[in-house]
Order: sequence, then structure tokens, then C-alpha cells
Amino acid sequence: MATVVVATGNPGKLTELKDYLQTLDWTLALKPQDLEVEETGKTFIENARMKASEVAIATQNWAIADDSGLSVMALGGAPGVYSARYGHSDADRINRVLRELGDEPDRRAEFVCAIALARPDGTIALETEGRCPGAILTAGQGVGGFGYDPIFYVRSQGKTFAEMTPTEKEKYSHRGIAFEQLLPALKQLEMDI
Repeated sequence: MATVVVATGNPGKLTELKDYLQTLDWTLALKPQDLEVEETGKTFIENARMKASEVAIATQNWAIADDSGLSVMALGGAPGVYSARYGHSDADRINRVLRELGDEPDRRAEFVCAIALARPDGTIALETEGRCPGAILTAGQGVGGFGYDPIFYVRSQGKTFAEMTPTEKEKYSHRGIAFEQLLPALKQLEMDI
């Protein structure tokens, strides 16, 4: 069974990735706590590539990384790669987006998730981006999820991420879409790892 290092120190993200990758014969491990990768990319895919590559080289193992966030059209794509740093808490980040949008009629937005898989030498073997289109509400709805979930309305489902069950969110989210796109290629690559 091959070991693939997940380029995160977050045990919650490791558990989430195990769920998405459960059909693969891999052992997933967290990156070393003292290994920090500065996210300096201008796009989600640049950050995912950077994290996967640096962790792969440092550990001499295959490594998988993701980078994701919210992109609001009327805000020029903000918060974008700064989604997690757009405030000190989820409430701060939500309030900032709502304040900056004001009464703007164009509420279109999308969640984006970029995933990259790097070989032990740091070269990128696979990558993809999943996108979930939606709109920003004027106030939060629902109590589930985290981050921007209460204000992100998925038109195709008629509810926010915060109103979805975990199973629904996994299916319709940007991360679910990205892993669905990536899984067939990962299964083919599984023998090389």
C-alpha cells in the first residue's frame, strides 16, 4: 500500500480526503508539522501545485494538495486565494463580503477547488479544478458547513451550502466536483505510486 502525503497540517482535511479517495489503495499521511509552505500563488492551481511539489520533495513521497476558495464576480474575483485570510473569523469574512458587495445586483460567485498530485521529485503528475457556480445572498441561511457556506446559494439545488446535508455538499461542492474529475486518472496512476 503506497503512502501519499497530504500537504496539510489539518487532520480534518486529511479525514475529508480519505473519504474522497477511499476507493484507492493508498495510505494518506499528514505533512510534517514543521514543514510550512508559503502560499504565494496568484491562482488556486498555482498554490496547489506549489504545496504538492514542495511537500513531495521534502518527504520524498508522492504528495497531494488542494487550494480552494470563493470568487465573487462583482468583486473582481475576491476574496479568491485570500478567502481564508479575508477576516479573523468566518463571521468577519462573511460580513466583509456582504459589506463590499453592498446592494450590488450582480451576486454571481463560484467556489473553486484546485487539486495537484506531485511525484517524489516534485513534478506535477495530475491536476484539476472543480467549480461550483452560485450566488451570494444578502444574509446567511442555514447552520451547517463552515466559512462562506451560509451566504453561498447553489441555484441548481435551491439552497445554500449551509442548508445542505454533508452528503449533498460532498456531491455538489467544488471539492466534490474536482475529485470526481480527478478520480479516474488517479485510479490509472495508482499502480505507479
